[in-house]
Amino acid sequence: MKIAKITSKGQVTIPIDIRRKLGVKEGDKILFVEEAGKVYILNASMEALRKAQAAFAGEAQRVGLKDENDVVSMIKELRRERKEK
Repeated sequence: MKIAKITSKGQVTIPIDIRRKLGVKEGDKILFVEEAGKVYILNASMEALRKAQAAFAGEAQRVGLKDENDVVSMIKELRRERKEK
């Protein structure tokens, strides 16, 4: 358990070991999530990535992409179509 003091401006210094666990550094954004009376601090970028991954779950199979080569081929085709327009 770690304790931090809040400044008059509402700022808090996050202890280094907690920053390392969150994978955040100067300039990164953190997310505060309230759930069941508790507040959690999350790495905002990682949370956004997790939500994007969840939103796209199953899409590769749906459109028939089996591996990285299929993705590369699809991107090349999309670029070719865009260039033709």
